[in-house]
Amino acid sequence: MGRLDGKSAIVSGAGQGIGRAIAIAFAREGATVVAISRSLAKMEDLPGISPGIRPLALDVASLGAEAVFLTLDADILVNCAGYVAVGTTLTATDEDWRRSFEINVLAPARACRAVLPGMIARGAGSIVNVASVASSVTGVKDRAAYGATKAALIGLSKAIARDHISEGVRCNVLCPGTTQSPSLDERILATEDPEATRRAFIARQPMGRLGLPDEMAEAVVFLASDAAAFMTGSVLVVDGGQTL
Repeated sequence: MGRLDGKSAIVSGAGQGIGRAIAIAFAREGATVVAISRSLAKMEDLPGISPGIRPLALDVASLGAEAVFLTLDADILVNCAGYVAVGTTLTATDEDWRRSFEINVLAPARACRAVLPGMIARGAGSIVNVASVASSVTGVKDRAAYGATKAALIGLSKAIARDHISEGVRCNVLCPGTTQSPSLDERILATEDPEATRRAFIARQPMGRLGLPDEMAEAVVFLASDAAAFMTGSVLVVDGGQTL
């Protein structure tokens, strides 16, 4: 028997990395999953991995995304889509800030606004927002806009948890440390010395390695499941000791 048997779930950012791993893990645990990414091509193989996964191409930051979310039934919502802007307060551009807020804050807020009425009507629901240790947890070099918006996502999550605690809705946050993903690989390859950059990313974690998407997915399964029924407004840090 799966930990999410009979549950319906929406997972954004499911095209790669942590979001993809979450969608697969949810389906393995018995949930039916709407997997969302801007790129349908990245998700074409997911129904073959599990028939319980339905891919949906959608830009969650678009103005029409909320209307799409309103058509979806969800016992569980995972907001995993994110945008990493590189830069300090001095070097981050207005566009970096705008895009960071649209994807990392406004898009999750709109998705939550769309699914909350159904959860409240059923008297049950679980929202998991994927933030980062680069947030209110700790500062990370060259991540001004990213860290600020992920801190805002934590604040949003706590507000949702407080506002709807009496209506059966839980909202928790996963804060991953540095995790292996295609997005991380792209950022590493874009630097002047990719090998040195990768070593630096690995060195952040006292455990001496990067996190794995499956490890983050396991944490989200826990937060979404009834095993975490007494948790809401909590921030779960899974970072290989990065913030010790």
